Amino acid sequence: MPTPRETILTALHTRLSALPATALRGDVLPERVPVEGLLILRDGEPGEPEVTLSPLAYHYRHRAEIEAVVQGNDRDAAFDGLCASIGTALADDHTLGGLCDWVEAEAPRPVDLSVAGAASLKAAVIPIVLHYSTADPLGN
Repeated sequence: MPTPRETILTALHTRLSALPATALRGDVLPERVPVEGLLILRDGEPGEPEVTLSPLAYHYRHRAEIEAVVQGNDRDAAFDGLCASIGTALADDHTLGGLCDWVEAEAPRPVDLSVAGAASLKAAVIPIVLHYSTADPLGN
């Protein structure tokens, strides 16, 4: 049976997979970026939990990351649209169907990356903060 952490990350990846961009999880950047854009979900770091007693619970503020990448002539507009679609997908249900207490994205810091012999890339890491609790620290 998967841990709450894995269940939450799988649900987040499923939510991203519904977007027009290709959504991967934990993969390396492929040689070609799809026209619609590319999203790579990184598991990130659960961090140190806050602990409450009676009942014992570990409250995490897990920082996952989405690498968002677009390529092409109109990459500024494409990148903006891709980021907006992520925001809309998260705003539709900030609890991922009740799996999390709250899910929120932080602002991206985009960079332009030149590629020899091809159109340059526009990319950013978008931090996603997952707030959830579990009764077992190994179940984080």
